[in-house]
Amino acid sequence: MDSKKKFDFVRSRNRFFGISIVLLIIGLAVMLFSGMNFGVDFKAGTNIDLVVGKQLDKAKVDEILNGLGASGDVKSHHADPTIGGNNSDRVSIRFDDVLNDDAVNKIQKAFATAYGVEVSKEINTVDPQLAKELLLKAVYAVAIASVLICVYVSIRFEWRFAIAAIIAILHDAFMVIAVFAIFRLEVNLPFLAAVLTTIGYSINDKIVIFDRIRENLRFAKLKTDEDLIALVNDSIWQTMARNINTVLVVLIAAGCLYIFGSESIKLFALAKLVGLTSGAYSSIVIACSLWYLLKRKSLRSSKKKAAA
Repeated sequence: MDSKKKFDFVRSRNRFFGISIVLLIIGLAVMLFSGMNFGVDFKAGTNIDLVVGKQLDKAKVDEILNGLGASGDVKSHHADPTIGGNNSDRVSIRFDDVLNDDAVNKIQKAFATAYGVEVSKEINTVDPQLAKELLLKAVYAVAIASVLICVYVSIRFEWRFAIAAIIAILHDAFMVIAVFAIFRLEVNLPFLAAVLTTIGYSINDKIVIFDRIRENLRFAKLKTDEDLIALVNDSIWQTMARNINTVLVVLIAAGCLYIFGSESIKLFALAKLVGLTSGAYSSIVIACSLWYLLKRKSLRSSKKKAAA
């Protein structure tokens, strides 16, 4: 394959590095100044699911909740209620404080009175201590997964591949976090599952390209930077079709989940879409270029020693 006729990913690395850095800086700035929009899983509060049995109207639901707040029956602030179910007969309401049984019963009774039917409820409450513990464990989960991947790549390949891979998969994880921070999307346990799954798919794409680079290294005679650039570009293009086909299949599945899935799974699917796209992008333009920079330094050091 003539690399001169193909797009040069390695020489264009600074452009791609710049795009990623800008997006990550914007996301980090939003996180520092505004914080993440944590859901009830990571923030103390109460989430109430009410099954009314009749089609719900957003305006009427807001009217009922505002009436409860005005009367003092429910003193906690609530997020915008989410209406779902097969016939839009189910409403999910998240409150910022932990509600007692009396407040929950008043909410249930208010909906039952307004619609003239029996209303069933499902309550999910997270106290402040548990919220902190869940958030800490989420950080640990991402950190442990990253370290184990780094160890695996070091054993199977070499330390340069491991460093390039770990930086790239952290790039993908933070890219998902940055998008959710910028657009103020809710962060909950399904979001964490999406981030961890993103890391798994991301390293899979990188292993495919790294394996081809390692295979091409066996027969390559690297004397100059040009030889190294050509080897990396050729390896990328030789695995391009496989990587694109793989990620497209998973993107279609995640897209169907987002379009046809329930409200509770939409944010998970969206996080998957962002993570998979970022993973495919970083495998081609971030990880390989990082490995090239590390290998180039080693190549130049070897030349100096040989000359000496």
